[in-house]
Amino acid sequence: MTTEQDLIDELHAQADDDRDPETTPDVGIIMGSDSDLDVMSGAHEALDALGFGEQTDYENAPEERFTYETYVVSAHRTPDLLYAYGETAADRGIEVIIAGAGGKSADLPNMTASIAYPTPVVGVPVQEKSVDSVIGMPTGAPIVAVDAGKSFNAALSAVQMLSRGHSELEARLVEYHDDLVADVAETSAALHDLGVTGFRESSR
Repeated sequence: MTTEQDLIDELHAQADDDRDPETTPDVGIIMGSDSDLDVMSGAHEALDALGFGEQTDYENAPEERFTYETYVVSAHRTPDLLYAYGETAADRGIEVIIAGAGGKSADLPNMTASIAYPTPVVGVPVQEKSVDSVIGMPTGAPIVAVDAGKSFNAALSAVQMLSRGHSELEARLVEYHDDLVADVAETSAALHDLGVTGFRESSR
């Protein structure tokens, strides 16, 4: 059985490993509980759509150049693990962290931002009641935050940050946006040409 200390030791060992950044996860996704996974899966979907691979073995990177990892890290139940994750993130190659938490005391994104600074953190309030907690960082302790449940947008923001140093990612973001524009144009033309009734029938 894996213990909290096992995970902490593993994170520190990875940080000391001095691996090629091209073989380490670029984006870290953390959440306070596995019950947050349904909401946070939007981040996975966005990264997958942009050609990222999921890295589940630090020593054996997937074939994709850009990758992400996922952990459950509770600010309240496993504070030592949270500290270890934030403290080692940069040394393990993580360039952006996406952190999601629910409840009125959604401390994970904020605490991670404080510990991992200056590594940027994008906070995802898993529930509407978590918004005030996630965006409530004081001046000088920055965090980027999206609206409740918008983990897909959180991942897009993370890739935007990464794209400033990787033109390949910038091209992928532009292509993704162009596809969205094309979809709207096609839908608009179909609605006009088929009429409302015809459009609804064709969409069934």
